[in-house]
Amino acid sequence: MTFRTKLFWVFTMALLLSVGVIAAGVTIVARRAFDESSRQHSEALVAQFKDEFQRRGQDVVHRVQGIADAEGTVRMAIDLSRAKSDVSVYVNDARGVSQSHQLDFLDFVATDGAIISSNEWPARFGYKMDWLTQQPNWAAVGSFLTRVETQDGPALGLMAVSRVRVGDRDLYILGGERLGKDFLSSLALPEGMRALLYMDLQPNFDATDFVDAGGLVSDGDRLAAFIEQERQSPEERTFRVSWNANPESAEAFHALPLQGRDKELLGVLLIGSSQRDVVTLERRIRDLALAVVAMGLFFGLLLSWWGAARVTRPVQKLVQGAREVSEGNWGTRVSVRGGGDIGRLAAAFNRMTTQLTEQREQLVQAERVAAWRELARRLAHELKNPLFPLQTTVENLQRAKQHNPDQFEEVFRESTGILLSEIENLKGIVGRFSDFARMPQPELGPVSLNDVVRGVVKLFEAQFGAVGRPPITSELHLEENLPVIQADAALLRRALENLILNAMDAMPAGGVLMLRTSHADGGVDLEISDTGSGLTPEECERLFTPYYTTKHHGTGLGLAIVQSVVSDHGGRITVESETGVGTSFHIRLPIKPGAHGAVVAAIAAPPSSAPTTAAHPAETPVDEPTADATAAPGPSPAEAQVHPAAEPAANPEATSGEGS
Repeated sequence: MTFRTKLFWVFTMALLLSVGVIAAGVTIVARRAFDESSRQHSEALVAQFKDEFQRRGQDVVHRVQGIADAEGTVRMAIDLSRAKSDVSVYVNDARGVSQSHQLDFLDFVATDGAIISSNEWPARFGYKMDWLTQQPNWAAVGSFLTRVETQDGPALGLMAVSRVRVGDRDLYILGGERLGKDFLSSLALPEGMRALLYMDLQPNFDATDFVDAGGLVSDGDRLAAFIEQERQSPEERTFRVSWNANPESAEAFHALPLQGRDKELLGVLLIGSSQRDVVTLERRIRDLALAVVAMGLFFGLLLSWWGAARVTRPVQKLVQGAREVSEGNWGTRVSVRGGGDIGRLAAAFNRMTTQLTEQREQLVQAERVAAWRELARRLAHELKNPLFPLQTTVENLQRAKQHNPDQFEEVFRESTGILLSEIENLKGIVGRFSDFARMPQPELGPVSLNDVVRGVVKLFEAQFGAVGRPPITSELHLEENLPVIQADAALLRRALENLILNAMDAMPAGGVLMLRTSHADGGVDLEISDTGSGLTPEECERLFTPYYTTKHHGTGLGLAIVQSVVSDHGGRITVESETGVGTSFHIRLPIKPGAHGAVVAAIAAPPSSAPTTAAHPAETPVDEPTADATAAPGPSPAEAQVHPAAEPAANPEATSGEGS
C-alpha cells in the first residue's frame, strides 16, 4: 500500500470517525430531547385528563345533587315513603329528568335497592342494585368510575350518588356521564399526539372497546399485549409501537389505568406521541452526515494527492536511489529540494553513497592485494614440492660427474627421467592456474533446470551402483512447470557435477543423494542433499574458500567453482549441515540474472596489468563426466582434467564437502 493510499485511508477513517461520533451524539441528544418533550407532553395530558376527570366528576355530583334537591324528586320520595305507594307511576321519570340535566345515565332506586326508573335501560324496572344501599354516606364518596349496564351493552360511566331520606325510607339518585369519545374530544392535544381509551368491560380483550376522539381505533388489536399487562398489573407505564415497517409510523404511548371504587380496572387511557418528527430529524442528521462525509472524502482525496505529492515523491526518489545502490550503482545521488526531515534524509543518503564509494575503493584495493598474496602463497606452495626433487637430481648429476664419471651415463638416464617427470608436474600446476584464470563468463540462454539435473544424474548412474562400491540411491523431486531461466547450461552442469562428486566423497559407505527443484518469488531453487558424515560449523564457514581442503587429495577448488558459477548467474549458494546426519546445499538462481558481481570483479582485478580474472577466487573449469564413466572407483574424465598425473588418486573437485 502506497503512502498516498495510506494517507487517504487515514484521513477517511478520521473523517468517518469524527462525523460518525458527532452524528451519533447529535442523534442521541435529539432523541433524548424528543423523548423528554414527549414525556412532558404526555404528563401534561395525563394531568389535563385528571383535571378534566375531576372537574366533570364534580359537575356530575352537582347535577345529581340538583336532581335530589328538586321539588319533583322530593315529592317522589315523600310519595314512595307512604305505605302501599304505586312506584309504577314513576317508571319513565328518569328519561325526562336526565335530559333536562344533561346526564347520560340516571336511575331512581328505592330504599330496598330496587330500580324505580332507568334512563339507560328502562326495562330494568324492579332490578335490585344492592350496592347502593351498602354505602351510608354517599356525599363523602363524590364521583367515581363504574361499569354501567345499558340496553346497548355495558358502558363506562363517571357516576355520582345522592340520597333523599323521608322518615325511615331512602330514595337514591344514581346519575352520570358516559366516558368515551366525547370525553376524549374535550381534551386539548398538541400536534402529533392523540388520546385512546380502552374500556375494560369484557372478560377478554375486545378491540371494539378501543376508542379515540373519532370513534373506534383501527388496529387496536396491536395493543392487546400492553392492555393485558395493565390488566395483570395496573400501573402507569410507557411503551413504543411500530405500526408498519416505516420508522415514521412508530408511536410512544403513556398508559394510565382507570380504576373504580374498589380499585378494579375499568379502563386504560393511552396518550400516544408520534415519532415522525424525531425520525425525520434523525434522517436529516444522517443525510447531512453522509453529505459531510462525501465532501470530506472528496477533499480528503485532494489532500492525500497533494500530501503524497509533497511527501511521497521525495521518498520515491530515495527508494529508487536505494534500489540502484542495491544493484551495484554505488555512485547514485538523490536530488531532493527543500528542507525538513526528507531533505535531511536525502543529504544523509548522498553522504552514505559517497562514503560507500570511498570505502569500496579502499576495500577493493585491500582485498585485491590480499587475493594476490594468497595466490602467490598457494603457487609457491605448489611449486615448492616439484622443485626440491629437481634440485636433488641436478646435485646428484654434478656429484656423479665429479666423483663417478664411469657411472654418469646410468645416473644421467635416471635423472633425466625424474627431471622430465617433475617438469611435467610443474606444467600441470601451471596449467591448473592458467585454467583457473580462464574461467569463462556465462553465455546466457533459455535453460530448463530440471533437464540439467536429469542429465547430470544420468551421467553418474553407473558410478552410483559401481561394482565393489557401496551403492548410492538418487532421489529426484523436480517441480513440474518449473520456469525456464536464463543461464549457461554448460556451467550449471559443471557446478552440479562438482556438488554430486562432493556428495559421493562424503558417503564412502553409500547413502541417499536427493535433488529437489522448486520456484518462488521470481527465482528457482535447487537443493542437493546427502546422508554423509556432515560438517562442523567451522568447516561450513570456510567451505567456499579457494584451495581450502581437509582431504588427502584434491586442489580445494571444487566448491569455489560452484560458488563462482552461481555468483556469475546472479544467484547465491548456502549450506546446511549436521554432523552424522548429512549436508544440504541450497542454490537460488534468478529467472533472469541482473547486475551482479561488480565488487567481486573489482577485487579480482590484478594490481597492475595482470588479467582481471586471474584472481577470481571461484573459477576453475571442470569438464563434464562422460556417459561411459568407469564403473570402478577411480578418476572420471572430469577428474583427469582438474588433477594432473602427479595426483592420480584425486577425486578432483570434491574438496569442500563432508571431506573438506
